[in-house]
Amino acid sequence: MSSSRDDIILEVKDLKMYFPVTRGLLRRKVADVKAVDGVSFKIRRGETLGLVGESGCGKTTVGRCVIRLYQPTGGKIIFEGEDITSQPERKLRLLRRRMSLIFQDPYSSLDPRQSAASIVGEPLKVHQMVSSQKEYNERVEKLFRTVGLDPSMGDRYPHEFSGGQRQRIGVARALACEPSLIVCDEPISALDVSIQAQIINLLEELQEGLKGLTYIFIAHDLSVVKHISDRIAVMYLGRIVEITRPRELYENPLHPYTKALLSAVPVPDPYIEETRERIILKGEVPSPINPPSGCSFHVRCFMAIPECSKVVPPLRDVGNGHEVACIRV
Repeated sequence: MSSSRDDIILEVKDLKMYFPVTRGLLRRKVADVKAVDGVSFKIRRGETLGLVGESGCGKTTVGRCVIRLYQPTGGKIIFEGEDITSQPERKLRLLRRRMSLIFQDPYSSLDPRQSAASIVGEPLKVHQMVSSQKEYNERVEKLFRTVGLDPSMGDRYPHEFSGGQRQRIGVARALACEPSLIVCDEPISALDVSIQAQIINLLEELQEGLKGLTYIFIAHDLSVVKHISDRIAVMYLGRIVEITRPRELYENPLHPYTKALLSAVPVPDPYIEETRERIILKGEVPSPINPPSGCSFHVRCFMAIPECSKVVPPLRDVGNGHEVACIRV
């Protein structure tokens, strides 16, 4: 990727996140779930990186490691030029003013006992960003308007809002501290299709209005990610297998897993849908407790050769910023 060093807001190097599997009365560790196993990428300021893959591939874990909700097992996370991989808890509080999270489920991510206004305004109090009640009220009202909600609804409770409105409250809360990076963890997957488009449009409008706002947009729906992302990273079993721009990914997918994913996306043209090749993958996704040797996809891959089981393919640039991890490409 050709960008200046100053342009990079986030750099992730060889990130690993293993969760221990314990057994017995003494909770003895017997194995590790390798949720994330060597992920590397960079994001420029103001860019949206789409992170896609099927359930269990590790994309949410990557997002939570980036904002340090999890302490990574290995690797480095460099945010705005600062290594935050092993920051102590007291420093994390300051760090979390600059990064935020929009949760997947707008129903369970809001406290049912708090009013909408206190949910949106809580980060302002936690980080002591307002000096008076008047300033607090003004900031909360502005946040409501920014996400398209009437400030007079602030005294209502979460159960009094629709799903789309609840997610707007979640977006307003994420914006409260004016972060430079927001991790959007499948923010539309629990919403109706008509409401999904509204939330996507809102996120895009916010990025245009708030210069420098950067997103990691996590999703499993490739057609949604295509519209909002500047680049898309495809994950499989804890690793990134391909990164490139959306148009390039759709028109020229190189990794066999990406080809299979795209072949499953419905096309509205019945003629194209009938004539295009459909790639059906064999078998099930292997367990992250005991992933296959070499390329983790080789046991299901229609292009695999014996060498694929021995070599872990590095993510390499094949031209024009298109990176792929496959020895057959």
